[in-house]
Amino acid sequence: MRLVERGDRVTACVRTVPAAPVQGVRYLTVDDRLEAPGLSDALAQSDVVVHLVARTHSADLADPTALDLYRRINVDMTRALTRKCLQAGVRRFVFLSSVKVHGERSDLRGFREDDVPRPEDVYGQTKLEAEQALARETSGTTLAYTIVRPPLVYGPGVKANFLRMIRAIDRGLPLPLASIRNARSLVGLPNLCDFIVTAMEHPAACGETFLVSDRERPSTPQLLEAIGTALGRPVRLMPVPAAVLAAVARLLGRQGELQRLTGTLVVDTTKAERLLGWRAPFSLDEQLREAVDDYRRGAAR
Repeated sequence: MRLVERGDRVTACVRTVPAAPVQGVRYLTVDDRLEAPGLSDALAQSDVVVHLVARTHSADLADPTALDLYRRINVDMTRALTRKCLQAGVRRFVFLSSVKVHGERSDLRGFREDDVPRPEDVYGQTKLEAEQALARETSGTTLAYTIVRPPLVYGPGVKANFLRMIRAIDRGLPLPLASIRNARSLVGLPNLCDFIVTAMEHPAACGETFLVSDRERPSTPQLLEAIGTALGRPVRLMPVPAAVLAAVARLLGRQGELQRLTGTLVVDTTKAERLLGWRAPFSLDEQLREAVDDYRRGAAR
């Protein structure tokens, strides 16, 4: 939508055309092998490609064949698209990676782009492999790439844990998280889109990797309170010792979910500010209102 409003010519490569297509966007259906009539022509007419497709977290993470499944989408597709862009003469390539290449927890300094990557699951591992494949394929060519590593993304259409938090607060459920003292970096969809547009155009973004996030680093209780404010609902937070939460999570086999709720994971966006002059333009509260409004529209349907 942002690009259409600017007057850019936009082609969206999708598996299925959405039920409510964005006016002004040309849609092109492709499969996982990037086989589609018209794709080569579309790339030849494009200056910039933004690659957003990925296999993300799902139940198949525990499957012994998960690594192959994730590589097929996250690595092989990225490599194939890069080669097609090179053949078509595309000028810029923006790749949406993930903070997961750094790991699942940080100190309060926050992850920085030059930290040694330490992915802890196949999603983070294959995102890192995709970054490396992109760098190899474009080495010595005229195709300039930018890698973007966002933390948790929220906004209209948000799913998974974030949606569960919204639903729990909306339903008035008690949440045993009042005693948590952590910090989490997030990035709202408006801020992420703003950064992607910057990465598409700024000459200093070429060949670089950036961590990106909102300005705020809320604790989990602070985030829940902010969601409650956006919903206009009270948040029923109860103090439960972290050790008790950990014991219950072990019994239920949900340690990973607890870590994402209670652990610290923050990023340092100094590089984006220094090289690109970029700071997140939208506040947490502004973006939460958009996410909550979309949630209500969905609940009303």
